[in-house]
This record gives sequence, structure tokens and C-alpha cells, in this order.
Amino acid sequence: MQALVDAYLTHLTVVRGLSEHTVAGYAADLAAFMEALRASGLDLSSVDAETIVAYLATRQAQGVSSRTVARQLSALRGFFAFVESTQQRNPARLVDSPRLPRTLPQVLSPEQVTALLAAPNPATPLGARDRALLETMYAAGLRVSEAVGLDVRDLDLQAGLLRVLGKGDRERLAPLHEVAIQNLEQYLKIFRPQLSPRVPQVFINRFGGPLSRQGVWKLVRGYAQAAGITVPISPHTLRHSFATHLLEGGADLRTVQILLGHADLSATTIYTHVQSSRLRALHHAHHPRNEP
Repeated sequence: MQALVDAYLTHLTVVRGLSEHTVAGYAADLAAFMEALRASGLDLSSVDAETIVAYLATRQAQGVSSRTVARQLSALRGFFAFVESTQQRNPARLVDSPRLPRTLPQVLSPEQVTALLAAPNPATPLGARDRALLETMYAAGLRVSEAVGLDVRDLDLQAGLLRVLGKGDRERLAPLHEVAIQNLEQYLKIFRPQLSPRVPQVFINRFGGPLSRQGVWKLVRGYAQAAGITVPISPHTLRHSFATHLLEGGADLRTVQILLGHADLSATTIYTHVQSSRLRALHHAHHPRNEP
């Protein structure tokens, strides 16, 4: 079993070009499934759809969320499809995905965003880095992976644009506002050289190496606490807030889709909930039956 799993993980890395983070997630999900098979005295040849359903039901009974179960089923489907390509069967193909709850993203108010962005001390190298990082993520709606992967060659500050490499290696151009440009220029010209950069990434750690995703998570939560923000947030909260504030300001959904780098418009529609209060106000102001 392990030889097949290893071959599949190599296929994901070499052939499909998935990220190390994504492959590690698949590896963990498959390892848990294989361990459950061994504990039950089963091997791959005895796995059928009922085996998979029973495994996923056990995971849910252990308190695992529907979203996590859906991800684990996706990992099993991909693995057994790979196994099937070697002329073996694919029992996971017969298993339906669980219905996922539609959760709304955590969004900060413009005032909370302002407080968060003002929390770093721009007079120090790390504070200037953090101010530029947070401003850039909010200005361009960046994912944390996009922010830490940003290369100095991806910046055209004179034009106010970033070249962003998003999911699926899709490139997009992201515009920046003047405040973000100023913070980036100050960081790049004055403070980044003081960190003795050893890599081409824009945002580097105190040792001159690339800033990690975990590092961004820690600094966002630290600055949120310093800014008096009590709701739990993550780096992705800035991306959610970016999209929500654009829609509240009158941007159309298609424009927000392009700016976020979503391949499908359906991924952007989750943000339409923010428009309800604005639409009600417009309806009240302009519908003829609302006139006194």
C-alpha cells in the first residue's frame, strides 16, 4: 500500500506540479486512511465504496468537520483514480461528497483595517516590513502564499502594479494605491537592505531569508491584538475584507473576481452578502413606492 501512496505523491509533485503544502495535506489524509485499514486488517484489494463510507462516517463521529471529510474524500478519489490508471478499480468514485455548510468569511470593518495597518512601527526594519506587507495584502487582496512568494522583480511601483502568481500558476496584475506604494518604497529602499537579503522575495525575515506563511500568521494575529481587534482573524481576513470593501464601495462582481484571481465567478459570489444593506438603502431611496 505504501508503495502506491508514495508513487501517487510523486505523481502529484512531478506530473501535476502541486505545491509542497498541498502534497503534504494529501499525504496526511492518505496516511490516516491506510492506518485505519491496517487497524481493521484490510488491504487495498478489499476496499469498496462501503469501506470508504464507513471510514468517513467514523471520522465525522470523531468530531471531524464536513469540510475536512470532503477534503479527505477528495484525497481518496484522487488516489484511487491513480490506482485505477494501473488497471485496478476505483471504489471512491461511487461515494458522494458530504453537503458542506456555506460559511461566510470573517470581514473587518474599514476602521478595524485602519487600526491593524497602523499597528506596526514603521521606524524599525521589521516594523516597516510588516507595515508594507499588511498594506500590500489589503491593497491587492493577496493570499498569504502570494504575499510571501512575491519577488522584487514582480514589482512595478512606478506603474503601481504587482505581478502575482496565484493558484494553478495563474498570473494576474494587481493594482496598488498610493499609500501601499509609499510603504513599499520606504521598506525596499531603506529597511530591506538592513535585513541583509539573501533571497529575491520582497518580504524577508530578520535573517535575510524568505518570510514564511506561519510567520505572517503570527504577525497578523499579534498586530490584531495590539490594535484591539477581538475577533479571530488570519492573513486571509485581509483578502476577504479587500473584496467586501470593494463591493460595498460599488465595484461589480466581475471586477472583484479578476482582482482576486478567481478562476470561476462562483467563488466570488460568497462576498455578495455584504451588498444586502447597501441594496436595501438604494431600494428605499429610489423605489417609487418608498416615496412619502
